[in-house]
Amino acid sequence: MKQYKVKPEAKVNLSKRNANDTGDFKDGKKEGLAELEKLNGKLETLQELLFAEHKHKVLIVLQAMDTGGKDGTIRRVFDGVNPAGVRVAGFKAPTPEELDHDFLWRIHKEVPGKGEMVIFNRSQYEDVLVVRVHNLAPPEVWSKRFDQINEFERMLAENGTTILKFYLHIDLDEQKKRLQARLDDPTKHWKFRLGDLDERKLWGEYMQAYEDVLSKTSTDYAPWYIVPANRKWYRDMVISSVLVDTLEGLKMEYPKSEENLDEVVIE
Repeated sequence: MKQYKVKPEAKVNLSKRNANDTGDFKDGKKEGLAELEKLNGKLETLQELLFAEHKHKVLIVLQAMDTGGKDGTIRRVFDGVNPAGVRVAGFKAPTPEELDHDFLWRIHKEVPGKGEMVIFNRSQYEDVLVVRVHNLAPPEVWSKRFDQINEFERMLAENGTTILKFYLHIDLDEQKKRLQARLDDPTKHWKFRLGDLDERKLWGEYMQAYEDVLSKTSTDYAPWYIVPANRKWYRDMVISSVLVDTLEGLKMEYPKSEENLDEVVIE
């Protein structure tokens, strides 16, 4: 999955990234789903080990355009993990209290503790994406936030947090299909908002903003992955593979028992 990892300071051009890519899976979805099932089993075991060892912290950031698949990714990739050790934090428009603080204040409160895996459904990056595209703050304000975010993530990493950031890359045609599917299915009408069409008109502005995010904030300690996400099964497989490889690299171990259990007899 290294091909999807953004190197530090690399210049990103999303128009040259194939959102339909399915890597080496020539047999397509069936083969990919079989691999995903294997990865799900490994992730379940590794997450339990993370929780038991109570040493490492894991932060997963998901960013995408509307219909990009953040919710679906969470449901599918983390199917079967222990909810006691996994938490999802979502960030919508800031409240008046949050606006009274620096933009990272509400983010810092949600970062993982030891043994915990936290998934950010949107994140601190909204403050250099939505804020920028909708002119909610002047450039001299939001442009400083790239360095501030990098330093914030550096601090988390230096204090034992493993950070993985995924941009779920769909193209404009795929977004149209997914919006239309919501419109055609009455059970999905609750997902459809007319405001999504207004955001769609700003696609070009968002792509430019995302390119800056990916170019300026992918670091060795908090890398971005540009995940081809038109094919949901491949999206999930890529993210699961990166997670499993990263967690295996932590070399975690179950804690030793406090007592000698060899002679314990349960009557």
